Amino acid sequence: MSESPIAVEWESARASNRDNWEDRVPLHEKAYAVSDLDDPDYLTEIVLTDLAALQPFLPGGTVAGLDVCHLQCHIGTDTLSLARAGAQVTGVDFSPAALESAARLAQHMGLEATWIETDVLEARAAVEGHFDLVYTSIGTITWLPDLDRWATQVSGLLRAGGLFYIRDGHPALYALDEHADGLQLRYPYFGNGRAQVWDDESTYVGDGKVAHSRTYQWAHPLSDILNSLIRAGLQILRFDEDNTIPWKFSPRMLEVPGGYAWPVPERDLVPCTYTIVARKTAE
Repeated sequence: MSESPIAVEWESARASNRDNWEDRVPLHEKAYAVSDLDDPDYLTEIVLTDLAALQPFLPGGTVAGLDVCHLQCHIGTDTLSLARAGAQVTGVDFSPAALESAARLAQHMGLEATWIETDVLEARAAVEGHFDLVYTSIGTITWLPDLDRWATQVSGLLRAGGLFYIRDGHPALYALDEHADGLQLRYPYFGNGRAQVWDDESTYVGDGKVAHSRTYQWAHPLSDILNSLIRAGLQILRFDEDNTIPWKFSPRMLEVPGGYAWPVPERDLVPCTYTIVARKTAE
């Protein structure tokens, strides 16, 4: 990890990140609970959590019958859980290997889905049609340098009155040193356009190493996230924070229902995730 963020061209950073995510696909195919999807009633824990948060804002309290676009869908386990819940789904990702994996999984499960290979910052131009729900969760927007451009894609994909949902790692969590003995700040909370550089052969779940270990991520404070959506014409309906996260951010975290959390004495000191539900107010 570089101690100081650096200036990097987006195309170069994007290419390096895509190589890394391509390498993750076979590792995640083994590590994700893909076999659980053979149960016709099974939905991923992430989607179960997200549907519960969305339920008050959905017509009839369900995604059944809705057109849903899942941005940064990776190998499609959550996308196909949304399909199993009754949605017509389109999954968007920049990794060809991930989308090939998602398509194989959809065929195995007997579910219909559309898969689009594109950079999320170009999603509106690459994806046909408009959607009732644009969904993204979890571990997503730190990979993007420009939140105004991102929010414009989200707004452009939505029908008037459509919903946007995001649950992601909290910027306050990302500012902490994951290897420190206690809760200790190490990385920037506020973004300045510079990228943090990671050299890490591991991935966040399962065993194995990636061949392309260098990745680039960007810090985004909550104010930037919320204001980018507001500037793009979205009305914030709900904002929540939580003290658990679906992956083990730090070796000190403990497994709890729904994911991982800090040891009890620290659990209420820092948020781990945030959730936003927003609505597009007009065309």
